[in-house]
Amino acid sequence: MVFEAPKELVDKVYEAIEVAKATGKIRKGTNEATKVIEKGLAKFVAIAKDVNPPEITMHIPLLAEEKGVPCIQVPSKEELGAAAGVDVPTGSVVIIEAGESKQLIKELAEAMKK
Repeated sequence: MVFEAPKELVDKVYEAIEVAKATGKIRKGTNEATKVIEKGLAKFVAIAKDVNPPEITMHIPLLAEEKGVPCIQVPSKEELGAAAGVDVPTGSVVIIEAGESKQLIKELAEAMKK
């Protein structure tokens, strides 16, 4: 089951991705996300709600749940792409190495359990 981020958590998700991009390692795009999750390397997954058709990212929450990785849905693929440092919208982003975003990811994972 995918966790839809409430407004107050969305900015935290984008911040975690930006910090991980600068100090850790991320992968952008649905194909990359799928590979990384399947290999068991993913620490955190964010998918965009406005992906069209939704079937493109539909398998990611199931994979993430199977591997025990927190998966959160954000409203905008444009903002997700911007947070990942690309000029194009992206449907999904995976954090592989948290770097300095470890604490943010921990907070997000805790908020998802509530």
